[in-house]
Amino acid sequence: MWVFRKLSNLLSKLVALNSLVILLVILLAALSVTDYACYLVNSQQVTGQEFVDTLNRFLWKVSILAFIVAGLFHYFTVKKIVGPIKHLTLAAKDIKEGKTPSKIESSATGELRELIENFNSMSETLSSVQEQREEMLKDIAHELRTPLTNINGYLEALQNKIIDGNPELFSSLLEESRRITRIVELITELNSWNNGYFLEKHFEQVEINQVLSESLTAFHLKLQNQIKDMHFKVEDAEILGNKDGLMQVFTNMLQNILDYNTGTFLKINGEIKNNRYIITFTHCGQFIDPNKKAMIFERFYRLEESRSTKSDGAGLGLAISQSIITAHQGEIGLDTDGTHHTFWIDLPLRTLTR
Repeated sequence: MWVFRKLSNLLSKLVALNSLVILLVILLAALSVTDYACYLVNSQQVTGQEFVDTLNRFLWKVSILAFIVAGLFHYFTVKKIVGPIKHLTLAAKDIKEGKTPSKIESSATGELRELIENFNSMSETLSSVQEQREEMLKDIAHELRTPLTNINGYLEALQNKIIDGNPELFSSLLEESRRITRIVELITELNSWNNGYFLEKHFEQVEINQVLSESLTAFHLKLQNQIKDMHFKVEDAEILGNKDGLMQVFTNMLQNILDYNTGTFLKINGEIKNNRYIITFTHCGQFIDPNKKAMIFERFYRLEESRSTKSDGAGLGLAISQSIITAHQGEIGLDTDGTHHTFWIDLPLRTLTR
């Protein structure tokens, strides 16, 4: 069987197997007939028509035996070669029925091995997407439940004349309604960048340092109230991007820093490295478990689960930022020891092709 292990292509294996079976049949028939003919002539002294008839009968028996032996060899060998396909079929059936199949283990090589690896990867991706979808639905329901409960409670009380309408009450209802609107708008924005709709957005040559400076200007008063020691140093550079999207990323980043800041310093640095533009935001903030640092870019994730959307946003800012940076073919992440945080953004210095 070492021959089949050397062959990586499935078609080559089957061709080699069929050739081997044909060769086996020929060898079995030829060798056995030759030996039997010599036996009849030399030992049994059989000649003439009797020799021909005896040899023909033997040839039929040998052919049938060779066919059976070769057939069994062919069956079990092909079964071993294409066995993983049966596992793939059963796994595909599980996916069709909405189940998550277990990982397919196989010692196959070549195209079949590549197919199994790709199928396992696809299965894991589908399972992950399904889990994310279920989590997102639960998160959306959780985020909308509080404002809707408040609105329904007020409206029922008004309907039953338990309370009277007044400007303060209507202001509260309006605030709850705006919270729902804000969450829906953020989810829509996130999906627009995640699902490829960013291709419809306008990308142009953008002075990234200028966009960052404008974002800081918008936060000047807020930063002045919390940050006593601020360092801002960015190199001039142009990238191919969407200005509004990048502005939103920097806005989300600065707002997140202010919401969870515990120190008095902020260092913002932008520099060109290996045809990439690296932006870092360094500050002291509330504790983030280094092992869970990637989770802060997930939808609806908050450092403290008890925080409400009213006081701390909808938990979508960094998730949207990640989607926007990914659409720019860049990366975003966090380095932290727990309290000293460095958010970083890595963008390619691409130019507009004309």
